[in-house]
Amino acid sequence: MTIDLKDWLNSINISKENLMDEDPGVEKEYPPFIINKCLSGQMDSLMQSNEMNKFPNLDKRLQYDFLINSLRKRKRFSPWLRKDSIKNIEAVRQYYGFSSEKAEQALNILSNEQLDYIYRKLNTGGLNPCKQTRGA
Repeated sequence: MTIDLKDWLNSINISKENLMDEDPGVEKEYPPFIINKCLSGQMDSLMQSNEMNKFPNLDKRLQYDFLINSLRKRKRFSPWLRKDSIKNIEAVRQYYGFSSEKAEQALNILSNEQLDYIYRKLNTGGLNPCKQTRGA
């Protein structure tokens, strides 16, 4: 029996039905890191997910039991947390050959005129001109 991520989250957040009691073999399928990442998007479950992140070697069943019994019954939905993409970072990375972190630092000191210059230099022209255009 395969259990989806949404089923694990629904059992922890809404139904409080212990899925590991039904079939002990599903314990291997429990993804603690992903569950903790999903729960960390809400203020009322942040502390519990952080506690489980402190003890990654803890048995999967213990982690699941902790979350199912310590969180109140509630619908929790948070979009997957992503690092915001920064405008113009790809052009700076390509022009200078920087990593994302260095390009982000460089964007703090580059002027609009310098960014326009970078975009002009990156535009190769021809039939397939550079797809990057500078956003205002």
